[in-house]
Amino acid sequence: MSAAPPVPRLHIVTGKGGTGKTTVAAALALALAGPGRRVLLVEVEGRQGIAPLFDAPPLPYADRHLAAGLDGGEVFGQAVDADEALLDYLTMFYKLGSAGRVLRKFGAIDFATTIAPGLRDILLTGKLKEAVSRTEAGRMAYDAVVLDAPPTGRVVKFLNVTVESGRLAKTGPIGKHSRSVSRLLHSSLTAVHLVTTPAAMPVQETVDAHRDLLAADLPVGHVVLNKVTGTKAVGVTAEQLRDGLRRTGLPSDEALIADLLDEYESSRVEIEAVDSYRDRLETLGRPIDELALLPEGVDLSGLYQLAGALRTSLGQTRRAATEPEAGDRGE
Repeated sequence: MSAAPPVPRLHIVTGKGGTGKTTVAAALALALAGPGRRVLLVEVEGRQGIAPLFDAPPLPYADRHLAAGLDGGEVFGQAVDADEALLDYLTMFYKLGSAGRVLRKFGAIDFATTIAPGLRDILLTGKLKEAVSRTEAGRMAYDAVVLDAPPTGRVVKFLNVTVESGRLAKTGPIGKHSRSVSRLLHSSLTAVHLVTTPAAMPVQETVDAHRDLLAADLPVGHVVLNKVTGTKAVGVTAEQLRDGLRRTGLPSDEALIADLLDEYESSRVEIEAVDSYRDRLETLGRPIDELALLPEGVDLSGLYQLAGALRTSLGQTRRAATEPEAGDRGE
């Protein structure tokens, strides 16, 4: 019997702007934080979108405890900044120490990341790899890492930048570092989840992103259909409405019935549209998770509600490996 493939430890959440990818990433982190598990929730775009969901102050560069997981684990948050990551890199590979801070004071860090835009993404993905690989007291520091990634229009370039840099830098720390990150991002330890809403443009962008991820040999995970309203449409006639109103003692005049039928028809069209978008997403051959629209917006209670919906489908009970893969030990 062949061994089961490794459970993903790095969950990358992307989606078109406005689909709720940050909310889904936060809910996923809560869902993955089962008993005794530690999950790191990371953002990389400097938007500080995660902290408000948890009623917390802005996230620092260092990881910080955010919340209890859905089933008793812990969720930590971190805002990864490219400038800080470059200082870490210089300290790690070139032993610059405090000299790196001097470079930042004189603007050298900003200059480096400006003239080499790809360097910023290399540094950010490198910090992800470090978080996934980090060990403490003989075990993995985090059982899972969840990234609130750039939108679908930019995510492939963001994730694949280390492939190009590894080709350009055949030797030395940058090349070795890039190849190590690339191996993780293209392995079964990573899953890229696509978030969409039941609307034409987000669904089309999800289909396009799915195609581009496969072309780049990046591992696609689940599709999350977010902000879903309504259920399956059922037929309703004017006579049924009239009878129902009369049984409950409510007015049943023709004008009211006409208004109710108009409202129903609008809802029916919306529900059938959701069905058509769902059918299109199913052609991608990926698991589809549906999250209901929360009419009052997403507060902390709503976040836990969404986490509960994600828990079973994304395998919260499956334990990730507790040892890093060979070749991924701090390279």
